[in-house]
Amino acid sequence: MSAPETVLAFDFGLKRIGIASGDTLTRGTAPRPAALSGPAGPDWTAIAREVDALRPARLIVGAPYNADGSEGPMTAAARGFALPVHLVDERFSSLEATAALRQQRASGTRRRRVTKADIDSTAAAVILGRFLAGEGN
Repeated sequence: MSAPETVLAFDFGLKRIGIASGDTLTRGTAPRPAALSGPAGPDWTAIAREVDALRPARLIVGAPYNADGSEGPMTAAARGFALPVHLVDERFSSLEATAALRQQRASGTRRRRVTKADIDSTAAAVILGRFLAGEGN
């Protein structure tokens, strides 16, 4: 049996990069604060802050594929951001994240409103959950 590892996942976007953490022992995931991204590129300081705080053994990046499994227009950009990390299919992760956050609001476990950054980081948690379940390359 291998030792438990901390894992950090990213949901790459041109405006924000969702971030989530988890571990291989419990396979639990948790959204972290999203990092901004813009014409100058990702906020590497914010990303480095998360990496430094958690010291993950692995980094995971969502690979944006189309519903039919073909590469989408953002796939090349995500690959450029991802090197050298693991890529995991991120199809529908934002939809899953939105549904999960809405359910939390409806049940009362989440009181504050849901922001786009919340969705991005929750999508990163979905991507990380997929990796921990055995997906990815």
